[in-house]
Amino acid sequence: MIFSQLKNLGVLGINNRVGRYILRHNARSSYPLVDNKVYTAQRAKAWGIAMPENYLIIENYGSLKHFETKIVNYDSFVIKPANGSQGNGIIVIKEVIREEKDGRIRLSFRRSNDKIMELDELKHHISGILSGLYSLAGQSDTAIIQQKIDKHPIFDKYSYGGIPDIRVIVFMGYPVMSMVRLPTKSSDGRANLHQGAIGAGLNLSNGHTNNAVIRNQVVDFHPDTNHTLSDLQMPFWREILELAARCYDMVGLGYLGADIVLTPDQGPILLELNARPGLGIQIANLAGLVPRLEKIRLEGESNLLARQRVEYSMKNF
Repeated sequence: MIFSQLKNLGVLGINNRVGRYILRHNARSSYPLVDNKVYTAQRAKAWGIAMPENYLIIENYGSLKHFETKIVNYDSFVIKPANGSQGNGIIVIKEVIREEKDGRIRLSFRRSNDKIMELDELKHHISGILSGLYSLAGQSDTAIIQQKIDKHPIFDKYSYGGIPDIRVIVFMGYPVMSMVRLPTKSSDGRANLHQGAIGAGLNLSNGHTNNAVIRNQVVDFHPDTNHTLSDLQMPFWREILELAARCYDMVGLGYLGADIVLTPDQGPILLELNARPGLGIQIANLAGLVPRLEKIRLEGESNLLARQRVEYSMKNF
């Protein structure tokens, strides 16, 4: 009975997502452009799409030998696996602590949760990334040392510790659903729904929150700031949707998730892409994806510019 009810509500399930939308609209040859964050960054640069700067690309264990000399001049950074998923393996270093002893500089690192990591711990974590501990297929991976993005002040009352991001599902180049993921104390300051971050649905027409959940439980207030979640509205909303729509043109995947962050000085920039975006966005919006996907499948025009596709989505969804 419950399955027929979900179908009537237009809720997209895993099998339908894979069989009807991912396999039919995502060319296998384009997957590396999305699955590998190094390739995504290279492609984005060629397309003039802003992303956080990659400071270092570590491809083998030998590169860790003089790792401290390569990062000593950075005040903060993010470590992430090139082929990771669901935020696994990502560590945010918000402060590099330098101490001089016996004429040498000793480094330690303050994480976004204020825990201190020593250099050997950091190198051990990177070794785990290289071994494939966090990669999609469990195969050897590459570690990225990336620019840390500062939080836009709009989120000061809506986020604990880390940086919120905005997920936009794009189908055939049209944004069809969006949410903002807000870090909490229970998510360890990370915008990860599986670890307890808030997922707040966003109206495509104006970027205003319409509902919020933590682990599928509807919430009205941020558990750490006690601020109401119903009055949050994204600045740069049209720009956010146009950035997401352009990602379809950039990588050619018909069904994808674009993760976007708001910066204080650059506005929206692309964080990463996902060829298999999760389905929790439907719970965050209290709406099913199927009616929107089918409307685009039947009515979507392939020759429109990104801004024209965004106009359609803002008007219809």
